[in-house]
Amino acid sequence: MSEGARGTGTGEAIGTGLDRLASVNLNLLVPLLALLEEGSVTRAAERVGLSQPAMSHALTRMRRLLGDDLVVRQGTGVTLTPRARELIGPLRSALQQTAHVIDLPRFDPAADRRVITVAMTTSTAFVVGPALARLVAERAPHCTLRLRTITVPTEATFTDRGVDVVLISEGHFSPYPRERLYNDRCVVVASPDAPPEASTLDLISTQPHVVVDTERRVFPYSVLDEQAVPYRVGRLVSDFLLVPYLVARAGGVALLRHRVAVTMRTLTDLRVEEFPFPVPGLGIDVVWNPRPADQYFVEWLRALLFDAVRQL
Repeated sequence: MSEGARGTGTGEAIGTGLDRLASVNLNLLVPLLALLEEGSVTRAAERVGLSQPAMSHALTRMRRLLGDDLVVRQGTGVTLTPRARELIGPLRSALQQTAHVIDLPRFDPAADRRVITVAMTTSTAFVVGPALARLVAERAPHCTLRLRTITVPTEATFTDRGVDVVLISEGHFSPYPRERLYNDRCVVVASPDAPPEASTLDLISTQPHVVVDTERRVFPYSVLDEQAVPYRVGRLVSDFLLVPYLVARAGGVALLRHRVAVTMRTLTDLRVEEFPFPVPGLGIDVVWNPRPADQYFVEWLRALLFDAVRQL
């Protein structure tokens, strides 16, 4: 090969920009991603194990490196610049690929001592929690299972520090990809003292309803309104799981998820009837924390979740 050809090859290598990485502190990339995903210097510092002054110093260096403010004050909080929002996807992907190249130690369920955090509503925890807890104890005996209960998920729910996976109803929005864990449906639950000859429509229209005390009524009631089915709210409670318990012990009816109803029926006597009209599904979906994670751990936990559901 001639000197000219060799020179051209070198020029091509330089043209890729890889040579300039030698002058860049790549240690800034992990705290940078934490800052972009958290939108908070304090939370980003906690996530990567830096002090707040050290994180603020790193932010100054990131701004100088990228020629952008990245985060700017807005009222009492901060917001990402357009350039910062554009960086999240490519930076997350690059760090995930780097983790695979380095081949960090794989998750070993027999020896790992991490805290496994699953966020879900109280009712989903009531259904899935016991089987999930049993499987974690059997397969990862040194790990700690943390069930974090939520009501309506926000975008922060999916990226909170420590949350590995979120289980949400198919009706709730997620900014990230989702996968169906199990399907569910609406049923009518009534006290065992309700007239045995009463049809489901009779129960709905004659028995007082026990409902969750929120500003908006759960969606099956809009179906009853559309069908012009009369009903009366007799009790309002703030805790969803009190609904079937109060129905069983104090009378009345309620509209409930089927899996919650059959699980509660193992604890107290409860009459369960099919909802008389078609309604949209009530499936529960899995949404993973989008931050770079141990892929072997994610695959293990995914299998664990589906095994837990198969035990229901």
